[in-house]
Amino acid sequence: MKVLSVNVGKPRIVEYNGEPLATGIFKNPKEGPVRVGALNLEGDGQADLRVHGGVNKSVYVYPSEHYEFWRAELPQLNLNYGVFGENLTISGILEGDVRPGDTLQIGTAEFSVTIPRYPCFKLGIRFMHLEAESAVPAGSSDIIRRFVKAGRSGFYLQVLQTGELKATDQIKLAQLGSGETISETYRERLKRHD
Repeated sequence: MKVLSVNVGKPRIVEYNGEPLATGIFKNPKEGPVRVGALNLEGDGQADLRVHGGVNKSVYVYPSEHYEFWRAELPQLNLNYGVFGENLTISGILEGDVRPGDTLQIGTAEFSVTIPRYPCFKLGIRFMHLEAESAVPAGSSDIIRRFVKAGRSGFYLQVLQTGELKATDQIKLAQLGSGETISETYRERLKRHD
């Protein structure tokens, strides 16, 4: 269980439906140690703090194992780590392995697992830009529907202890949470919204 990529990005303005819109979904890998603050990683930011970021959504984690699925689904696109807006691309831990309240030690920082990620329209914006960059129609216009259906949600972390982390850091998982796994929580919410 380890971190493969640490991804950060400050909010930027993009055009959406003919209007300017601020979004922090554009993340790029960062080399070397990255400081973990109380609410996010150094060099990272969220544009709309009403629905993104905050204590329970300080760091977004996405399993690298899902990239194989997405590369098969969207072979025309260059899907680099961070494209789903995740701060940490990890290996060895999936949504079915963790519960809210589980703790992760990464580098000198400590985190608590909180909730699954439920995508908003800004994921669609990210993929529209990705498709434009590739200059090849990739059929990703329905990425939000695909993302929801795939059940590969990733999950959010709360920062329990600030510190530093980097790509290649091992992840130590302590099973302290109880109840449903992140996968089960995600599926349960989707059932309620069908």
